[in-house]
Amino acid sequence: MSGRRRAALWPYLLVAPTVLGGALLLGYPLVRNLLISFQRYGMGELIRGGAPFVGLANYRTVLADPEFWEVVRRTFWWTLINVVLIMVIGTLVALLMRGLGRRMRIVVTSGLVLAWASPVIATTTVFQWLFASRLGVVNWVLVRLGFTSYEGYSWLADGTAAFTVLVLLVVWQSVPFAAITLHAALMTVPEEIYESARLDGAGAGRIFRSITLPLLRPIFGLVLCLEVIWVFRCFAQIWAVTRGGPGDATTTLPVYAYRVAQSLHRYDLGSAVSTLTVLLLVAVLIAYFRQLFRQEADR
Repeated sequence: MSGRRRAALWPYLLVAPTVLGGALLLGYPLVRNLLISFQRYGMGELIRGGAPFVGLANYRTVLADPEFWEVVRRTFWWTLINVVLIMVIGTLVALLMRGLGRRMRIVVTSGLVLAWASPVIATTTVFQWLFASRLGVVNWVLVRLGFTSYEGYSWLADGTAAFTVLVLLVVWQSVPFAAITLHAALMTVPEEIYESARLDGAGAGRIFRSITLPLLRPIFGLVLCLEVIWVFRCFAQIWAVTRGGPGDATTTLPVYAYRVAQSLHRYDLGSAVSTLTVLLLVAVLIAYFRQLFRQEADR
């Protein structure tokens, strides 16, 4: 083999262990989950094996359940609310950081990195303390501000309040990534372009719509896609705080799949729900990419 061919193959050899490891760690569970979704797989089959294939029976059972479609609707609302808040707040923070001095920018960036690097369960536990009914800081502050109805208020006993707490938690955990990524992209835009726009009388809103957004559209699209994936498959925070309750007020598709599999010991139905969750997420992303490519083609 010539030296030129070895040099061309060297990058592929370097990334091969990572690619193979990722394919093994992600591909096998996906294939195994898909296989179980076509079997009758309960507690008995888990212990003694020999799960028979039942074709699409599990999918027919899930799709015929009205509760499944209610969870789908709730999951889409959950994703929409969180992603909109994350993108809006992340963009505002990124724009704020661009206007700060070097020292303050380092301070803000350090705070964002610390919030982003905090373990999910640790941050979730802190939010549980903040919104505790008796000794929670949030209730204490609201009462001191004159909202006496929040004395001993149980946030996690009301569906809307619990949903709000979880939205705040997920937004808090997700904004740092969006803000840091968008800020890094903003720093690549030459300052001369903004100065020229200001000299022409453009305000902040016009500059963002006409300069920043068009130039950074690919980065905004990438961050948006990553946040949709992150929020759509969010499980640990919801399960740790509410376990999908009260009632089903905070039950999304990942939580629903886990509850079906573990509570009912219907691992086949849980696998079918998980597979449908992946398909729904892929469908949403494909629709978004088609719209994005269509907009790029029209430019």
